[in-house]
Amino acid sequence: MVPMAERKTAAKKPARKPAPRKRSTKKKQPGLIERAVIFFRRLVWGVIFSVLGFVLLATLIYALIAPPTTPYMFSESRRLGGVSYDWVPMEDIAPVMARSAVAAEDANFCLHWGLDVRAIRAAVDRGRGGASTISQQVVKNVYLWHGRSWVRKSIEALWTPITEAVWSKRRILELYLNIAEFDEGVFGVQAAARHYFGVDAADLTPTQAARLAAILPSPKNRSASNPSTFTRNRAAAIMSGAATIAADGRADCFEV
Repeated sequence: MVPMAERKTAAKKPARKPAPRKRSTKKKQPGLIERAVIFFRRLVWGVIFSVLGFVLLATLIYALIAPPTTPYMFSESRRLGGVSYDWVPMEDIAPVMARSAVAAEDANFCLHWGLDVRAIRAAVDRGRGGASTISQQVVKNVYLWHGRSWVRKSIEALWTPITEAVWSKRRILELYLNIAEFDEGVFGVQAAARHYFGVDAADLTPTQAARLAAILPSPKNRSASNPSTFTRNRAAAIMSGAATIAADGRADCFEV
């Protein structure tokens, strides 16, 4: 017989608990839809960073060197069999030419950050365009294509503040004066000064500079050397505007 004490001890002995199950450390693989979403998200971010990198690189390059050509200049060169284009630094452009261009195209050039919000609102209220700043025109002429397009305008509006952050106002105006079209196949103020007046850009008089600025909105339909009454009147207004921005400080951002 088993002693009573031993039987009580055996009765009180707790039952043995089953060993806990080991948790699986293997991660659940994403499904086909989840993998597609992840791939698409990475693709979108990759494209965004690639485009941003290209924009920054292209902007930095032209902060240091002169554009050898532009998309529009290239297309015109192919159509005409060549164009007249002679880059000159800002130091070799008559200061009155720079003031005349600003007075004609963007009197508040020194006051905005690339987009003139007031002018844009006024243009929208009038139901027509014409609110492009010199900075926007440079972006369009240097990098983009001509023609009315919301796609182009959107890219232009996004790219312009980047150029304002990288380029100085003086550099923006230098680019503008050197790549603007002044007649069919005539690009830049140096080629224009020789084409119309037989002088260098550094030797332009206030009247000549105002007439060159007066034809900028429609260079293929206007002449600086043989101006119409409209062009003469516009040039007179530009001369007055150039003197005004020189006096009130709105030319300080691009003049040394």
